[in-house]
Amino acid sequence: MRLKLILYFLILSCYLGIGSARAATLMHGVANTWNSFSDNVSQTWNDPQTFDLYVPAVTWHNRWTYDSDKIDKYNERPWGAGGGISHYDEKGNWNGIYLMAFKDSFNKWEPIGGYGWEKTWRPLADPDFHLGLGYTAGVTMRDNWNYIPIPVLLPLASIGYGSATFQMTYIPGTYNNGNVYFAWLRWQF
Repeated sequence: MRLKLILYFLILSCYLGIGSARAATLMHGVANTWNSFSDNVSQTWNDPQTFDLYVPAVTWHNRWTYDSDKIDKYNERPWGAGGGISHYDEKGNWNGIYLMAFKDSFNKWEPIGGYGWEKTWRPLADPDFHLGLGYTAGVTMRDNWNYIPIPVLLPLASIGYGSATFQMTYIPGTYNNGNVYFAWLRWQF
């Protein structure tokens, strides 16, 4: 009985030790990610390289996830505008802070602001052509939710030439809710 109890505590100690090491590794990874994120936001804010004009261009409700009577009622022309600042890091990746307002699906004003990051590629011999893939983290407010601030974390993708970039995201959702492709033009000055 005593031997079983000793083995039980030995196994439990090993298990907790391994679990503690994994937890420490996870916490270290989270801390590094947060530090990188906050450093990029700070550098973009303190040392912007360009000023940006945002012009909403397309809202598309995924036809496979909506009833046609809903689609017929929704606005897919997101009139609006916005502004921001951008910074390209030492790896050539885009970092941006932005604020934009546009007409949402119900034709009501929706503001959104936040930070965006994209890994940038220049796959052609022409260095002005660029592609990007990343994310945006921010806050939006909608009329149908009484303009309560709602945090957002969404994917970003882009294709651009020189100072003009067509940037886009997809808002996931459920049937008849969300599942919206949203795109805008971004000009850097």
